[in-house]
Amino acid sequence: MTTEVAHSERSHHQEEQTLEEMRQGRQYLKYTFYKLLPSWREASEGEREEARLEFSKILYQYDERMIVKSFCLLGTRGDCDFMLWTISERLEDFQDLLSDLSKSRLGRFVTTSYSYLSMTRRSEYIRDHRHPGQEGDALKKVPGNAKYLFVYPFIKKREWYNLSPEERHRMMMDHIRTGHKFPSVKINTSYSYGLDDQEFVLSFESDYPSDFLELVMVLRSTEASKYTQLEVPIFTCVSTPADELVKLI
Repeated sequence: MTTEVAHSERSHHQEEQTLEEMRQGRQYLKYTFYKLLPSWREASEGEREEARLEFSKILYQYDERMIVKSFCLLGTRGDCDFMLWTISERLEDFQDLLSDLSKSRLGRFVTTSYSYLSMTRRSEYIRDHRHPGQEGDALKKVPGNAKYLFVYPFIKKREWYNLSPEERHRMMMDHIRTGHKFPSVKINTSYSYGLDDQEFVLSFESDYPSDFLELVMVLRSTEASKYTQLEVPIFTCVSTPADELVKLI
């Protein structure tokens, strides 16, 4: 199948979809990074213990209605201490969770360092490309059990959108093939157009930070990378269940 034909079929498929059809089954993703205030260390041990227990209880309660994964950033970033990766089909779930956390005992001692909102969408580049377990064609995100998660916001240069669809497709397929050289790294691409300041939020799951480092270095040499405008800050997060996280903070 030629690139022109493949693009024609993709465009035809997109035109056939109504707005109502495109709404179905999509999820919101929220990455919220927190920093403990100095007052946290000044509180009594009893007060901190009550706050830890309440925090852990809230997370486990919300895990029954949405996906909630907690991560520790102590030792990997200086401007945030932990992160909550939450996934839901309802924006209101995020509001409820963060409202309960802000009103909790721990809420008095934390500030939000960074916050990224995004949404799932089928990739326009991989519809004529298939491989087992592929990312990009699913509207449901199911986090794996990898030890580490690497997260960053992403913005492309406006020149990218002035290229022909065929040219963008060619470059992205090369970019994707390069990424397949690192099967130990799973990418989660989500879209933020109109929802937040960035255009995408990218997160990568892996048990091997060295593999992610090598992947990023190799991707720098792809043709598509020259159209990158922003891909910082980058967060190295350690997967840490709530009951373990509270022991560290």
